[in-house]
Amino acid sequence: MYEITTAPLQVEDIVKKVVNNRAGAVVVFIGTVREFTGEHQTLYLEYEAYQEMAEKSLAEIGREVEERWPGAKIAISHRIGHLDIEEYSVVIAVATPHRRQAFEAGKYAIDRVKEVAPIWKKEVYAEGAHWVEGDTKKGEEK
Repeated sequence: MYEITTAPLQVEDIVKKVVNNRAGAVVVFIGTVREFTGEHQTLYLEYEAYQEMAEKSLAEIGREVEERWPGAKIAISHRIGHLDIEEYSVVIAVATPHRRQAFEAGKYAIDRVKEVAPIWKKEVYAEGAHWVEGDTKKGEEK
């Protein structure tokens, strides 16, 4: 249900983990590698993680979601390594009895991943690179 992987993420496989006979809605969040961040043109991203701790963090986020939204079922997969433009970096699938819960739980999950999971992103540009933690730049590397 919760994985850190170097393999390309397969959305349908992740969705199948959460679909169930009590779910009236499934929401899928897909994080993709974008080409432009502000005025910087991204060449590619490099993700690193403390894999064992990151998977534990994802599982804890899953428990939080299931406690806050009874009946929710969630799967979170995050890719690490070299990712090119338009590749999927993270997929979160949430199934709940009602659609509002699914949207709320999905938003909560990605926000928590950015806040607590020990996963780091290096944005590589033609003019240099920098590491990003969550939604915050951690310095520039030239």
